[in-house]
Amino acid sequence: MAAPLAAQAARVQWLEHLAHERRASPRTLEAYGFAAGRYITFLEQHRGETITVPVLAQVTAGEIRAWLAHLRSGDHPLSPRSLSQALSAIRTFHRFLDRRLDAPNPALALIRGPKVKPGAPRPVTEDQAAGMLAEPGLDPDRAAWEAARDEAVLTLLYGCGLRISEGLSLKRSDAPLGDLLRITGKGSKTRMVPVLPAVREAVDAYLAQVPFVLAPDQPLFRAKRGGPLSPRHVQAMVQALRGRLGLPASATPHALRHSFATHLLGAGADLRSIQELLGHASLSTTQRYTEVDAAALLSAYSAAHPHA
Repeated sequence: MAAPLAAQAARVQWLEHLAHERRASPRTLEAYGFAAGRYITFLEQHRGETITVPVLAQVTAGEIRAWLAHLRSGDHPLSPRSLSQALSAIRTFHRFLDRRLDAPNPALALIRGPKVKPGAPRPVTEDQAAGMLAEPGLDPDRAAWEAARDEAVLTLLYGCGLRISEGLSLKRSDAPLGDLLRITGKGSKTRMVPVLPAVREAVDAYLAQVPFVLAPDQPLFRAKRGGPLSPRHVQAMVQALRGRLGLPASATPHALRHSFATHLLGAGADLRSIQELLGHASLSTTQRYTEVDAAALLSAYSAAHPHA
């Protein structure tokens, strides 16, 4: 009889499933893998034995609560939001154990995560977004094709409301862009987003200057030495832009996606349409942008009304 599969080996299989079948982003894989690793290590210390898949199926609700309490204590306690994310990772892990390895654990249904109040999105203003899109081309120290690439990536994020991972997932065969762009987002869900002329022009300008020959199935956006452009490069690039433009730390690549939604809402777009464009599974996620729009309205009112 074969020895039971070790929990750490099951964790590796789960991460491979997330990467290749669920198309999870590198950041999600890192966070989920870290959370599951801490979970297994805690159980091994708690039980004093090597944890296997059959043992994971027998973990009690009390042990899961003890793990959450462990994460809340110590020198680096997790915030309620981080605790909620860690618990979400473990729920996903146990769902994989149930469906793929026939090791269900009903104890997870008894666990309630910490209450987390979702923060309102923090978009940049229209002027700030315009400055971020134009700034790469004003840097005399950058190669022209790299500046064109950075401008094309940022224009995609703002003009189409894409996540970084979605923008960088485009293949050479996707360009030149048409009037609509098919995007595969979280959970392998596909949506169609309109492509503005400014977005098409920015991508065309990059294609006209990129020094590498790209096969149709290769990533569209390339790094300095020809490899695929990474999310870390985009984040570092925007951090440098913030310094030159004097923007707050909240001006991140993802803030351009928030700005896409907030500026559409301010121009009269309805929430259902914005939900479809962003690829949100729930309308409640999209409704957070109404808080931003209402806050901007109150700010303008307070600044302009004579009796404010």
